[in-house]
Amino acid sequence: MDFRHLGRSGLLVSEISYGNWITHGSQIEADQATQCVRAALDLGITTFDTADVYAGTKAESVLGEALKGERREGLEILTKVYWPTGPGRNDRGLSRKHIMESINGSLRRLQTDYVDVYQMHRYDYHTPLDETFEALADVVHSGKAHYVGVSEWTAEQIRAGHELARELKIQLVSNQPQYSLLWRVIEAEVVPTSAELGLGQVVFSPLAQGVLTGKYQPGQPPPAGSRATDEKSGAMFISRLMNDDVLSAVQKLKPLAEQAGLTMAQLGVAWVLQNPNVSSAIVGATRPEQLEDNVKAAGVKLDADLLKAIDEAVGEIVERDPDKTQSPAERP
Repeated sequence: MDFRHLGRSGLLVSEISYGNWITHGSQIEADQATQCVRAALDLGITTFDTADVYAGTKAESVLGEALKGERREGLEILTKVYWPTGPGRNDRGLSRKHIMESINGSLRRLQTDYVDVYQMHRYDYHTPLDETFEALADVVHSGKAHYVGVSEWTAEQIRAGHELARELKIQLVSNQPQYSLLWRVIEAEVVPTSAELGLGQVVFSPLAQGVLTGKYQPGQPPPAGSRATDEKSGAMFISRLMNDDVLSAVQKLKPLAEQAGLTMAQLGVAWVLQNPNVSSAIVGATRPEQLEDNVKAAGVKLDADLLKAIDEAVGEIVERDPDKTQSPAERP
């Protein structure tokens, strides 16, 4: 496993990080989740990403149990706050009340005294930004988190948050966006702003919800048991990619991966890691062998000719619109 600094901070994270969105607490049983976490550790992964909202808080509990007994100083644990975690009016957002209550709940479920990075899962248009960052400063200064991060924020929002973080003497070190060779929205504005301000990207869906593994064939129904057929495992998120134009373009990547001595999954993960502003690529798994495949993308260098061939294969279907940093439902 190779490691990179998270932005310009001194924190090192594994190039491949393990995330449990969708899987833990919902798609797979706890013992199977533990097997995947143990496999991740055996493969050199030290960075683990979760969120309080995943599986209605169950995902944090499953991860905490799976990591029990590990040397805490040897791990980097990231979690998030924003989405609803209960029925109350204040069980959501980035108010001081919700942040202070949520960090305590996350630490309890994760069975740890602190998280390494506490991330704002989306931008909260209904709470003053200074209220949010003053609460986060108290979280950091009390020792419950070392750093703070954001997820799917626009370049303008990142810049405003960074200014407040500096004033409050806390470190805003990361953004967690969707990023893959099919979804390059962050490249236009978010990446240059992050590089300027010292944030690193911890990217999710580097395999475009599994589409870049090549297992979905144009003109054919998705394989039984795959994410595209399972409502619990995110079928709604993958539906926009399940069309023949996308799937046909992805199939053009197969000979390119073979030429490079990589699997399709390894090619997809390695591609996002070519971006110097990417600190880590989050992968999930329902079986340990999936991790064994993905981890081999760490340290891989793709040459210029291969990168050009990838662009030629998928260029017409790549999404680059910076206005899609957040979904329409999340904008004011």
